[in-house]
This record gives sequence, structure tokens and C-alpha cells, in this order.
Amino acid sequence: MQTRYSQSIVRGHLPLLLLVVLLILLVSYESFQQTEPPPLSSPPLAPSELEAPRLTKESHTTTIVGENVITPPKTQQSLLDATEVFNRVERSVVSIQIQEEGLLGGSRGQASGFVIDKEGHIVTNSHVVGETDDIEITFLDGTIVKATLVGRDKFSDLAVLKVDMPTDELFPVTIGDSLSIQVGEPIVAIGNPFGFGGSLTAGIVSQLDRLLPSSNRFSIPDIIQVDAAINPGNSGGPLLNMRGEVIGVNTALVSGSGSFSGVGFAVPANTMKRVVPSLINDGVYRHPWLGIAGIDILPGIAEALALEGTKGVLLIEVFSGGPADQAGLRVGTSIVTIDGQNLPSDADVIVGIDGHQVRKIEDILVYLQRNKSVGDITNLEVRRDGSLHDIPLVLGERPPL
Repeated sequence: MQTRYSQSIVRGHLPLLLLVVLLILLVSYESFQQTEPPPLSSPPLAPSELEAPRLTKESHTTTIVGENVITPPKTQQSLLDATEVFNRVERSVVSIQIQEEGLLGGSRGQASGFVIDKEGHIVTNSHVVGETDDIEITFLDGTIVKATLVGRDKFSDLAVLKVDMPTDELFPVTIGDSLSIQVGEPIVAIGNPFGFGGSLTAGIVSQLDRLLPSSNRFSIPDIIQVDAAINPGNSGGPLLNMRGEVIGVNTALVSGSGSFSGVGFAVPANTMKRVVPSLINDGVYRHPWLGIAGIDILPGIAEALALEGTKGVLLIEVFSGGPADQAGLRVGTSIVTIDGQNLPSDADVIVGIDGHQVRKIEDILVYLQRNKSVGDITNLEVRRDGSLHDIPLVLGERPPL
């Protein structure tokens, strides 16, 4: 009886129940419409969001979890300290002994070098090896082997030697990009000053793009200046950044007092990258050559010659038959005396090369060193008789010393 009564109530209220359910569904749908739908797809992440943050000496942080200190491992881009740089490359740096010809047991000099590949090639300075082939190499573990001279280039002061050693006993350095270094950046130099093997000195990059005078008539361009001690015996050793990469070859010390304290210089790694492969393959490197001699325009010269500003290179000689001569560059015929120096008053002034401004002679030499080869065409912007001229020429090969 109770069951039939309950069923009767349900049947009587069924329309009302259906109406309530319908109202609930309608309210839910309107709430859903008022809510902003999520995007169909997330926007792509920027490259910086895809990469893990780079850790440097400055940004290296630690995280404390409970009582444990977790230090993130150094990444490939991390800066090292001087000890870590030394430990990374010490097996690559060698001592070089040059034996004086005709003197049994007599040593003409001791210098440094470093291994660059598993074939046994070693880079050092040209002035270290000279013309001799009597060369000994001492490795970190005391192994002494004979080396042969593969090739040398006096103009860049670079030379390549070769030793016959098992590949598992050779530890090549990593060559960096010398264009990426900046003034003030910390560096270290490793070598054998005064015969004290495996010595490290530290400092900073003092300046870039220096022009280093040499014993021949051609200066070495694009030189790195450092304040790290570069003493006799350091010549030919590596200059390194704080990632343990070779960014230069230590080559000279200039001292005003005549002592072994002064300004150090290194041939940049990017010059080495251009010269060394040619020395290995051909024994020589062919330097591009304009066939001119010129001087920077100082204020006194600009005033005396009525030139516009002090930027540019005044030609004082165009070598007969050279690239500039064939292209029609000229020195002129009128001579004036400025500060006791006889200079041509109507000579061409080079103010640009391939669209790059020329402020002084270093700009031309550095540009050719970094970007040009023998046989390339280059365009000079020349000021002549008060107007500008574009003069193309084919670069020749610098004549031998």
C-alpha cells in the first residue's frame, strides 16, 4: 500500500522535477559562457626561456635545503678561476729549447709553446725558432723529444713545430675567439719564464688592436695588450681567457726602463687561425698587400695641407708595380716641410676601405689581416684634390723580407 502511494506521488510531481532539472542546466550553461575559455594552444616560448640560465662567476648561486648546501655544477659557459684554467691546460704547454748551431750542448734560447692537435703540431713564436732545425721539446711529465720546423711567418711572429708522439700523450688546447674579448677582461698567461717551467701569471686585457713594431719594415697589427707579466721564456706560450680557451700567443714585452717589467703583447687567436693552417699545409702564409706606405694625419699635417679633419692615411710612397700603383693611386709631386718632415702636399688620402672608415694606418692593416687574402678585390675610398673617389684594386702578396 505504501509503495503504491509513493509511486503515485512521484508520478504526480514528475513534470515539476523535470522543470527543476532544466533550470539547473540552464544556469550552469550561462555560467560557463561567462568564463573566458583557455587558449587553444600556448604561445611558443622565447629562446631565452628554452635555455637553462648560464652560470658565470658573478651569477653562480647556491640553494640551501634544510642543512644541506647544494651548489649547481658549472656549465660550459662558466668562468673558471686561475687554478682551474692552469689545471685544464698545463699538459698542453711545453718548453722549447733551441740549440745554437756549431756549439755542442750550447743553448741559444728557451721559450714556450702549446699543442694544438693530435698530430703533434705545436705553436710558438717565429722569433723563438729562427732558422734552426735543432729543437727540443720538454713536456710536463719530463719527456724530451726532438721537433721539426713545419713553417714560420715573420710578419705575424708565428711558427709551427711538429713532434712524433703517441696521440694519447698529446693534449691539444681549445682555441677561443679573440674578437669576443674585451678591455678589462681577466686573462692568464702560462709559460716558462727564465726557464722556470709551467709558470702562471694573471692580469687583464689592457687594450686591443695595437700595432706592434717589429725588426722588419712591417709592423704586426691587431695585437692584444695585457698587463700580465710576459718575461723571457714566456714567448710562444698561450694567453687564455677564464674559460680555459687560448685567445692569443704571448710574443713580446715592451719596457721603458729596460727591465723585465712593462707592457705585454700577444698575437690574437684569430690571426693564428688564419696563419697556422697555411703553415702546416704550405710552410708559409701569404699576406695581402696594398703596396703603399703612409702616415696618420696629425693636426699639424691637416692644418698645413688644408685637409678636412685628422682622419685618414696620407700616402708617402706607392711602390712601383704594386697593387696601388696599378690601380692609379698617387703620391703627388709637391713637397712641403711639416715639423721637419718632408711630405707630399697633393698626395692621395685613404679615408675608407670596403665601406669601413679609416682613421689611421692600423685600421687598414687590421682590416686586411682579419678579412682579406691575396687576390681579393678591395675598394678604397680616397680623397684627392678635395673630392672623394672610389678606387678598386686587387690585393697582391706582401714581398718577402
